[in-house]
Amino acid sequence: MRAALAASEARAASAEADLAQVQAVVTTSEAMIRHLKLEIAKMRREQYGQSSERRARLIDQMEFQLEELEADATEDEIAADRVAAKITNVSAFERRRPARKPFPEHLPRERLIIEAPSTCTCCGSTRIVKMGEDITETLEAIPRQWKVIQTVREKFTCRDCEKISQSPAPFHATPRGWAGPNLLATILFEKFGQHQPLNRQAERYAREGVDLSLSTLADQVGACATALQPIHELIRAHVLAAERLHGDDTTVPLLARGATRQARLWTYVRDDRPFAGGAPPAALFYFSPDREKTHPNRHLAGWHGILQADAYGGYNDLYRADRSPAPVRSALCWSHARRKFFELADIAGNVRKGKPAHEISPVALEAVARIDALFDIERGINGMFVEERLAARQEHARPRVEELYDWLRAQHAQMSKHNPVAKAINYMFDKEGRWEAFTRFLDDGRLCLTNNAAERALRGIALGRKSWLFAGSHRGGERAAFMYSLIVTAKMNDIDPQAWLADVLARMPGIPVSRLPELLPWNWSSAGHVRQKAA
Repeated sequence: MRAALAASEARAASAEADLAQVQAVVTTSEAMIRHLKLEIAKMRREQYGQSSERRARLIDQMEFQLEELEADATEDEIAADRVAAKITNVSAFERRRPARKPFPEHLPRERLIIEAPSTCTCCGSTRIVKMGEDITETLEAIPRQWKVIQTVREKFTCRDCEKISQSPAPFHATPRGWAGPNLLATILFEKFGQHQPLNRQAERYAREGVDLSLSTLADQVGACATALQPIHELIRAHVLAAERLHGDDTTVPLLARGATRQARLWTYVRDDRPFAGGAPPAALFYFSPDREKTHPNRHLAGWHGILQADAYGGYNDLYRADRSPAPVRSALCWSHARRKFFELADIAGNVRKGKPAHEISPVALEAVARIDALFDIERGINGMFVEERLAARQEHARPRVEELYDWLRAQHAQMSKHNPVAKAINYMFDKEGRWEAFTRFLDDGRLCLTNNAAERALRGIALGRKSWLFAGSHRGGERAAFMYSLIVTAKMNDIDPQAWLADVLARMPGIPVSRLPELLPWNWSSAGHVRQKAA
């Protein structure tokens, strides 16, 4: 009976180990399948572009599911190892992991040498010599280090005249100079770049042993905004010197009398990279308490050129023929036009939003397919020179656009005016000059097919609304727009906004006005990275 009981326990333990290993294999396989599906979805998106809003949402969901499955697989692997360790005749489960990239070479290395044996571990002899070493690298993060920099100015007295000589006090980025440029840049970037309100920053600093009140941090934010004003003016002048701009706006909750109202953040983006233009990209932001048309008129007063935007009526005053100094020409966004049709075919999206699922309209699907063909052409000529883009559009895009026009007109004539597809078609035709604005890109190689450059500039604000909830005041909204102009422009020029802000705040007090353009993001990038690494 004892033998039978022992055998039964052994079988039970073996079955438990087998079950743990099977569970580990299953979760690992699921994680691998999810990973492969995610890679396939990303490759398809790269191949066919970002035209599908549904595919973008799918990728976000897949990444979240993969994150959870990877954690599950690790837990099951550890559980299987623990069970296998108790049983001598069961091998441990080994999970295949993707090859890890080597740690960056620029990271400092700290050698921790384990004490070497003084005698042979086999025979005990003391005649042992070193023949090599095995190194295991572990990535480690060191908590933020705070320090106080003491600037010492020695005083000297003259034995002859009894006067005192002393070096002048250094200039600081902000009055009283108690905060260094790196700390100031950290506060600014975390608030406006990482969307961390000052109260959360103050709480984190207190946990690290440095007590900085909310009012103290806010005081430095206001001082930095004043100090960085000359750089902002240079960026503003650069943006408004463009012959073509992208324009867009987004909502921002504004605190007003214990509640919130819907305010606006506007952006105007200069980006000549799609047609290989030499001007560096930059973004200019404005804040307003509402969406009245007076705001675009004020923002672009004195400017004329081509404005790529959506069909918002607030821009209409800019297009008037009698506008001074000259009318602005409109170039409308095909992504907005395509979205009208795509929403009619996105059944899953409507169900998710609680809307009734309707039958897919074949006209809407056909419209999406025809517009997607224009996007395919644009992806092939992105980054080419103006003449090459214009020639390709005349040869390939113009015939498709003319066919699309005739087809949409014919379909519209057969529909009721209340048909949702008819309303989507009306978006492109219902106002005088609307179709001309949509097709202006066919005759100008500088224009883009979409207004995505402005939408990308506003993307961070959409994410930030979940963190900072609302703008505390009208002045606070204007200050946020001011800082977004600096941070988004830095990102567009592929430089670290925090490192750039720290260097600008450190150098601005001692640099003459004539050399301020050296601190602009597109001029700073080449030398700025060297300074950043040296620091």
